[in-house]
Amino acid sequence: MDAETLRRAYHAIGDNTPMLSDCGALCEDACCQPDEDGQGGVYLFPGEAALLADCGWGHVEPTPFAPMLVCGGICDRASRPLGCRIFPLTPVRGKNGKWSVRMDARARAMCPLAAHGLSGLDPAFPRAVREALRIVGNDPEGDAFLEKWHALEEEYRKPLW
Repeated sequence: MDAETLRRAYHAIGDNTPMLSDCGALCEDACCQPDEDGQGGVYLFPGEAALLADCGWGHVEPTPFAPMLVCGGICDRASRPLGCRIFPLTPVRGKNGKWSVRMDARARAMCPLAAHGLSGLDPAFPRAVREALRIVGNDPEGDAFLEKWHALEEEYRKPLW
């Protein structure tokens, strides 16, 4: 996916965030922190690893799924990856075949907003994320990545027993 597609997706989200106020104040920025072992981060969309390789506030690690940005907790918000910009939402393909959003199952462990579903978010935020995912989904590489992301997230929705 080229840098222009990513730029358009970032622009679609703009300054929209899950809440009108700083949601990080509710959870002490849990989604921005690696765990106690320095593990965890956000998967990068195609093309983002090259944009963030020398960001200075995190580092890119390879994983079997996709490159991951592990952040030290304080980033340049204007340069944060798409996975951070859409959290706590995740892509889901609607019955009409278009990409939409729902609450990410992985957010339940760290995001107090997850318990409230989409109704707990500023309504402008899911709209902006849907538009960003539409832009990504119009790119063949982006669409394939969204499918892969969705399949991974589905694994977290399966019952444990």
